Amino acid sequence: MPELAAHVRDVPVNQIREITEAAWRTPGALVLSIGEPGFPLPRHILDSGMACLDRDETNYTPNAGIPALREAFAARFRERAGAGNSIGADRVYVVDGAQQGLHFAMSLLLSPGDEILIPNPGYPTFAMTSRLLNAVPVGYPLYPDHGFQPRTGDIEALITDRTRVLVLNSPSNPLGAVLSEDLTRELVELARRHDLWVISDECYEAFTYDVPHVSPARFDGVLPGEARVFTLLTLSKTYGLTGLRIGALVCPPGLERTMNNVMESIVSCVASPSQYAALAALTGPQDYVRQTHAHYRANRDAASAVLDAKGIPYLKADGAFYLWADVSHASGGDVRAWVRRFLAESGVALAPGTAFGSIGEGWVRIALCGKRQELLEGLARLPDRG
Repeated sequence: MPELAAHVRDVPVNQIREITEAAWRTPGALVLSIGEPGFPLPRHILDSGMACLDRDETNYTPNAGIPALREAFAARFRERAGAGNSIGADRVYVVDGAQQGLHFAMSLLLSPGDEILIPNPGYPTFAMTSRLLNAVPVGYPLYPDHGFQPRTGDIEALITDRTRVLVLNSPSNPLGAVLSEDLTRELVELARRHDLWVISDECYEAFTYDVPHVSPARFDGVLPGEARVFTLLTLSKTYGLTGLRIGALVCPPGLERTMNNVMESIVSCVASPSQYAALAALTGPQDYVRQTHAHYRANRDAASAVLDAKGIPYLKADGAFYLWADVSHASGGDVRAWVRRFLAESGVALAPGTAFGSIGEGWVRIALCGKRQELLEGLARLPDRG
């Protein structure tokens, strides 16, 4: 048969899926490798999605989503991001999960050969999606010695005449790190000086612990031609709607015609039952968010105590629901191979740090979102650091 396009052949394997699917094939395995919230959905969310089907409201919706949902996303973003009243529903596009929103944004901003600055360590699809668009991902370093926080000098040194986009992720997946207000402002100013777009992944904005979530949109321009920040939001983590594939892309002003055209070519519109379920999630009782926040925080603290007892270093998670732990004492310089051995020998799946970039060698990401007993049992099987 004919060959696939070269840029598709070059997309690397997602090592998170690799170890997780191996765990799913392993009877009795404890799966700490994937960020899947483990709580039943609130009844009012399920009822809203099913009522849409009962009404046979299954036709196309507007490209950008149903108006009430766009306004609900905008209202939450104004409240959570502190971006002011400049964020209206007209700047919100309902997308088929944040991953589709990422592809949407990159499709708008990147031409073949353009460079995009992504965090290293950072979420794997930042690189995967840009490669699918014939763009060139360039990792900016997040070093352990600096708390895995970006430094503007490191990023600025990587900017060339082909650089078009800077990707920011706070709270970070996989790190649990959160950007401060001062650093966020500094990074937006860096993008402004070099006339770069910013894609801000804020999928875990609901989960920070004793520190505020700060959106880059707070420091963005408000007039067409000034604004440069695209923000990715999702309900997958906030409300556990991973399978309904629902999120939002918040865009700079003045792009409505272009946005509709691109949305039509990628997905046309998001399934209407998912949109009505999302509307119920955003506008209904918020008990689910409060309860999961408390659960993730308690799991973080309990897991941290186990790692402390074993002498295993880790990055204190200020956000998201992961711990980033240093297992270099056991992994022997190849953490991807080690997590496979650890699964085979101990029945526990962890995400290898190399799934997120070269600086992740020797580290693992531990998901904190499941049952506490399983989390602690899995971590108890880790080898102590001598």
